[in-house]
Order: sequence, then C-alpha cells, then structure tokens
Amino acid sequence: MSKKIVVTGGCGFVGHHFVEHILKNTDYDVIIFDKLTYASSGLDRIKDINVFDSNRVFFYSVDIKEPISEGIIKELYNDTEYILHIAAESHVDRSIEDPVPFIMSNVLGTHNMLWFARKLNNLKGFNYFSTDEVFGPAPTGVYYKEWDRYNSGNPYAATKASGEELCLAYENTYKLPVFITRSMNIFGERQHPEKFIPLCINKINNSETITIHSDKTKMISGTRHWIHSRNVADGVLFLLDKFESGEKYNIVGEEISNLELALMIADIIGKELKYEMVDFHSSRPGHDLRYSMDGGKMKQMGWEPPKDIYESLKKTIEWTIENKKWLK
Repeated sequence: MSKKIVVTGGCGFVGHHFVEHILKNTDYDVIIFDKLTYASSGLDRIKDINVFDSNRVFFYSVDIKEPISEGIIKELYNDTEYILHIAAESHVDRSIEDPVPFIMSNVLGTHNMLWFARKLNNLKGFNYFSTDEVFGPAPTGVYYKEWDRYNSGNPYAATKASGEELCLAYENTYKLPVFITRSMNIFGERQHPEKFIPLCINKINNSETITIHSDKTKMISGTRHWIHSRNVADGVLFLLDKFESGEKYNIVGEEISNLELALMIADIIGKELKYEMVDFHSSRPGHDLRYSMDGGKMKQMGWEPPKDIYESLKKTIEWTIENKKWLK
C-alpha cells in the first residue's frame, strides 16, 4: 500500500500549494479533504498545478463540520501517516460579520479531524495549521515566541486559538502525535482576489485607489510578515520527521508595511500607486495594526525561508497577470 498524507482544505489557496510541494518533494499519495466552498475554486487550483498527478492525488468530498464517515476511516486506516489540517474559515472581515461559521469550521471541524486521527492505525503526525493572529497586536519591536500568551483580537483569531488548545488537549489526553505551526501573511499564485496582493494587482492595473490600513493619525501603515506559500509548505515538510509531539513552531517571513508592499507591487507592474490611508481599527476593532512572530526556533532547527520577498512577489505578480482568470 502506498503511504498517504491527508491535506484538509487541499483545494484552497494554501492547501493546493501544499499538495504541489508534497508531489514535488515526496513519494506520498495525497488525500484531499475539501467541501469546495467559494475559497476552494472547485478543483481548478489542483488541476492547474504543473505536477498534478491523478495517480497520486485523491479527492474526498468532506465537510469537516461533520464527523468523518466510517467508510473513509476504514479506507485510510492503515496507510495514512500524516494529516495536515489546513482547512479553515480564514477571512477576518467575514469573522467579524458572522463568527458562527468560523466556530463551526475552526473549532468543531478541528475536533472532528482530531477524533478521526485517533482512529487511524499508523499515524505519525497531525499538523494543526494556525496563525500569528492568536497573539493579537504586536507593539513595535515585539516578536512573539511559540509559547507566548494568546490575545485574540477578532473571532477568527479566537477560533484558531481554540483549535490549538484542542490539539494540545488531544496530545496530552490521547497521546496523539500533534504539532502546531503558525504562519503569517501568505501569498502566491491562485490566491483569492479578495486578498491584499491580488486586490492590489487589480486596483493598480485599473488605476483605482487602494485602501491602506493605518494608525489613528493616518500616517503610519500597518505591517505584516509576508511569506510565499511554497516556503510555508517547505517549513511544514521539514518538520514532519523532526517535530516534537505537543510542540509549536513559528514559520515567519519578512516584515514589510502594507504601504511598502503596495508600492512594491506598483513598481513591479510599472504603474502609479493611488492610495488612501484609513484608520480601520478605530472604526472596526479587530483589524490590528501590526502582527509579529519570532522565527528563531525553526532557524535553530536548521530551517528558515529565503530572504527573497521582492523576487517571490515579482514572480507571483507576473504569473498572475499572465493568468488573469485568477483575478476574477
């Protein structure tokens, strides 16, 4: 029997990059759990990757808000070695408008995946894919380490923190081999057009004004750490045979302000940036000005992402402009 790795949300933006990286760098068969929501774009992302192999990729229509069926458990019982639990509701604005879907997918859905994992015979590892937002806003100069306190500032972040705690409880109670990874702002090809980088590409191309998240003075732009999806996937695969059960790992990219990033995008496209600084947080609490994490733990273990934000961004933008269907 071929070794299998389950990727939840494998048809989504982050998930499909994981599928691509697994196909390129391992001999695992990939089992995708996905319910194909708006964020998944059907099977389009999976079929669009250059290394797609129908003999190694298998799709299961699964809504993780429901218990995993006995039929699937039986089919995957013996040869599933890893689960990468990426599926989640992930858009902060949507969580502020209606938290319930986030609670159902990110908390109940995580429980259902952990319960499923307990029933597998040869599981080596369960990765819970979390976010920097569980720490809340980071003052200038502060970089949160893996075991620093939670301070969730919006419903999305709170549900991801809840998922982390469920994972740790299952590791302690049932000895499930769980590890948690946190990443920050992820970009790459085939990203949903509501996200900042494809949104900027669209607006800059159309000479429209871009809204930049700022402080109350409307002088200081918000900042994030940016990293390409393939580098996040590489970090997680690095951990598969190195993680300690019950541990957390920050996968951290390069810090750059939202305004600097928008200017960089405009420079790559070759058009003027039209922008307006807007104090989002005062009008809609939950939009934090700065998030930040410390990536030192992964670096000490022997892994860190390349410092190539401009080149990665350039390649992503050029690819996206050549494949305009992903901007619609």
